[in-house]
Amino acid sequence: MLSISAEQGWARIAHVNGVRTVTLRGDVDTAIANSAKLIEQFKREFLPPFLERYPELQVTFEGQEKNAKTTQKSIVGGILVGLIGVFILLSFQFRNYREPLIVMTIIPFALIGVVGGHLLMHMPFTLPSLLGFVSLAGIVVNDSIILVLFIKKKLAEGADVFTAATQASRARFRAVLLTSITTIAGMLPLLFETSLQAQIIQPLAISIAFGLMATTVLVLFVVPGIYVVLDDFGINFTQAGTEEGNADNI
Repeated sequence: MLSISAEQGWARIAHVNGVRTVTLRGDVDTAIANSAKLIEQFKREFLPPFLERYPELQVTFEGQEKNAKTTQKSIVGGILVGLIGVFILLSFQFRNYREPLIVMTIIPFALIGVVGGHLLMHMPFTLPSLLGFVSLAGIVVNDSIILVLFIKKKLAEGADVFTAATQASRARFRAVLLTSITTIAGMLPLLFETSLQAQIIQPLAISIAFGLMATTVLVLFVVPGIYVVLDDFGINFTQAGTEEGNADNI
């Protein structure tokens, strides 16, 4: 519970840029709550009636709250730059703009594992958790690439989209599993480390490990399914796959 009490102290008049100010500082017992929850509760329960009572006052948040918002904006910008970079690289690989989008559709599904992992490990979603999800953008596409390359190969051999898509998951199951499980195994020592230093970056490891667990299963159904759905909408992949196969044979 958030409790506020008034006590007497040393009188001091402080000004910032000519404006009379009062600064409130406090320490947080992380065993009970974190600063984000306290500030959220403060904004929800205490601040609205307080500003209604004193409408002439202005309230700003500094310190960890301000730094967290600045970092979040920077991370969002980094996500956009990273996604654009991944899309450009995949466009050079596949020589078109449709299949890079198919490969990258698995990225949002990683949130299922990220959120589920934090709930399972009883860990709050923090800034390192968000950094871990950003790192996943460049990792989870590996499994999609394996399936897309197999589907393109089958299309080049003359198979229809449905046949190529249905065979992709079965034929590349082992490769997809090994690609993900090696990364997950590398994160296990950090996940079960109990030292204070490790607990700081454990949310990052949770995001990567559990995000990969979710996408490893989902990619086997999502990517082939997208191929079949797009083929039902009249998007022709067979011709593109045949042309690439002929180019490789030359």
